[in-house]
Amino acid sequence: AQLPELGRLNRREIAALAGVAPVANDSGNRKGRRRVQGGRFEIRRVLYMATLTAARYNPVIRAFYERLRAAGKLPKVALVACMRKLLTTLNAMVRTGKPWDPSLHRA
Repeated sequence: AQLPELGRLNRREIAALAGVAPVANDSGNRKGRRRVQGGRFEIRRVLYMATLTAARYNPVIRAFYERLRAAGKLPKVALVACMRKLLTTLNAMVRTGKPWDPSLHRA
């Protein structure tokens, strides 16, 4: 109900709308760390809790999270990346009208 645009936007737009898109913190020659900001806080809060559960019980999201952690990403960074993956997957499912199929989603 808080995200009626689900299924109508592309993956970058839906991630920015939910506030899980990485935003650069650069100025001049300085390269800062990327961070997530803006978007709809309520969506991000619900998505965070759903992703915590998915990172533990969903084999696709768990494999993605573990791959990011093995690559040296911080736990929160890996979790936010999983949030974005889960959101874009849900967006595609709503757009196409197809149910969840783990064989279509690679980690």
